[in-house]
Amino acid sequence: MAYSFPEEALEHVLSLCMSDKDRNAVSLVCKSWYEIERCCRRRVFVGNCYAVSPTIMIKRFPEVRSVELKGKPHFADYNLVPEGWGGDVHPWIVAMSKEYPLLEEIRLKRMVVTDENLELISRSFKNFKSLVLCSCEGFSTHGLAAIAANCRNLRELDLQECEVEDLSGHWLSDFPDNCTSLVSLNIACLASEVSLPALERLVARSPNLKTLRLNRAVPLERLPSILRWAPQLIELGTGAYSAEPRSDVFASLAETFSGCNELKGLSGFWDVVPAYLPAIYSICSRLTSLNLSYATILSPDLIKLVSNCHNLQRLWVLDYIEDAGLDTLAASCKNLQELRVFPSDPYAPEPNVSLTEQGLLSVSEGCPRLQSILYFCRQMSNAALIRIAQNRPNLIRFRLCILEPRTPDYLTLGPLDDGFGAIVEHCKELCRLSLSGLLTDRVFEYIGTHAKKLEMLSIAFAGDSDLGLHHVLSGCESLKKLEIRDCPFGDKALLDNAAKLETMRSLWMSSCPVSFGACKLLGQKMPRLNVEVIDERGPPGSRPESCPVERLYIYRTVAGPRSDMPGFVWTRDGNAALRPT
Repeated sequence: MAYSFPEEALEHVLSLCMSDKDRNAVSLVCKSWYEIERCCRRRVFVGNCYAVSPTIMIKRFPEVRSVELKGKPHFADYNLVPEGWGGDVHPWIVAMSKEYPLLEEIRLKRMVVTDENLELISRSFKNFKSLVLCSCEGFSTHGLAAIAANCRNLRELDLQECEVEDLSGHWLSDFPDNCTSLVSLNIACLASEVSLPALERLVARSPNLKTLRLNRAVPLERLPSILRWAPQLIELGTGAYSAEPRSDVFASLAETFSGCNELKGLSGFWDVVPAYLPAIYSICSRLTSLNLSYATILSPDLIKLVSNCHNLQRLWVLDYIEDAGLDTLAASCKNLQELRVFPSDPYAPEPNVSLTEQGLLSVSEGCPRLQSILYFCRQMSNAALIRIAQNRPNLIRFRLCILEPRTPDYLTLGPLDDGFGAIVEHCKELCRLSLSGLLTDRVFEYIGTHAKKLEMLSIAFAGDSDLGLHHVLSGCESLKKLEIRDCPFGDKALLDNAAKLETMRSLWMSSCPVSFGACKLLGQKMPRLNVEVIDERGPPGSRPESCPVERLYIYRTVAGPRSDMPGFVWTRDGNAALRPT
């Protein structure tokens, strides 16, 4: 029956199928379906740039229009991956420039990108439309100037949390005068000034611009003149939101915001002056997204702001919101789906704000659509976690970060095992979980038993023995990414569950008692895994094999050992030993 299915009909069905998982399943039906699917695949996602080579990807999918690549492990966001580890996008760009002339979109995360790479992108793909760089480094505004000058059909330039060397603020002038295609422009991460006249001219000739995120150097006084050219905006990042209090500036700002009838999302608000916040009140009822993670707005002003945002679905905010602000959020924002509360001063010895588990508990009770939580705090209790789990069984992401490691239940002084156990037991669709606080192996037994849909798990300063890791690896059927730091998990759990690692995307372990000898054995036992020992103390072979390694990164691959390892990374060679490249 599979062979008789019309090829044209299958191609049409696949054109409507956006899920990589579903398309992969289609490709396994038979050889003819495999061939049809690979030739009509237009988008490819590579979750680890070392899991496959550019040559293999291009051979498998010859007609791709969009490529998304991830480089460094997630813990790079917390400075746990040494500088110079890898993640260079260069071989990918070179290969794609030769084989994908019709490529329209590149999305990169945690990768090293150079100006040379950006120049090559700008000259290789004649219909290039979208460049998204998230947490990338290695390039400057000269590279951005090449993208601006040469990509004549560019619709999206999105720079998220990137480290960009600002050599000139005039690169926006390199967009040609006939460039009218921009739909999204995000330059919020740039540190230095940009050419304001060039920015205004670009916005003015971009009638389809929907997203504009400015950097901190754009003064508040210039925001009205920019917005008047773009009343159609849906997402706006404000840049600096500070100026000397002046009635004319406030009036101009309020009038301009009131004319932005399509605006749904706001971010930015650096150096905010609270006196100017009421200027946005007229649009608050339409907002669905509010990112205040860089805004030092204190609780009373946040309460006034949030109480006007009745349709809010996503809120990112500093802990200045405090419990009182979260109570208001729970009462006012019944459509809230995602909440992230970040620490304003994570290294302060004493709390600088009144934020506890009570604020999160209020939101869990008052916001029935809440699905995703990231919450930094200084105290938590099992009772609160159990109530949160009972209130919100629809949670799919729960990341709790108690700032002081191994903090117990502040009411009982015992471990938080039962609270997190309730989270995984009640939240059946949970796919991402981060643990913190005082935790024993018992919590990992809960996780292995109940978290059957968990895909990503982050663990720090938790557990008693290898048994904890064994519970996770043997029980979590859907696990793709596991990251561990400062836990007592060692050789036995790793070697006993080696086969599980081939079903996962990656495992990261740092400051754990995993020996160099176990790494060697794992590399010999599982040749389809890259077992990378990352140790800046020198060759691990110069110490007894029982010595723990500093860091271990394990990932499945069809490309074999990578060729760009620095001197502090060791992996398996043809003689089944670990050695530096």
